[in-house]
Amino acid sequence: MFKSLKERWNVASNKQLWLILLVFALTGSTTVYLKKLIFDFIGIHAGTSLWIKVPVYFVVVLSIYNVLLLVFGFLFGQYRFFLRFEKKFFARFFRSKNNIVPVKLKSER
Repeated sequence: MFKSLKERWNVASNKQLWLILLVFALTGSTTVYLKKLIFDFIGIHAGTSLWIKVPVYFVVVLSIYNVLLLVFGFLFGQYRFFLRFEKKFFARFFRSKNNIVPVKLKSER
């Protein structure tokens, strides 16, 4: 499993892989904690309509997560990896249907 992650992410050492996994873990945990604080602050609770809660959730969580990923990546010396990771994420997220890049299978590379 770890070997395939190292190949997929083009990571050279086990130490770098563990740092990357630590950054993902810290980012996810911190995002959940901050989401609760922010929702409490703006008054969103269990009784709030889903029409309000879901869009706010996506905006808040995606924003916090992506910023924290870069911050923790910087703190743990993996900023370049996470900057590339973010660029790929947003390229997929905002890509238009006319601008789709074909994906090659590993066997075709």
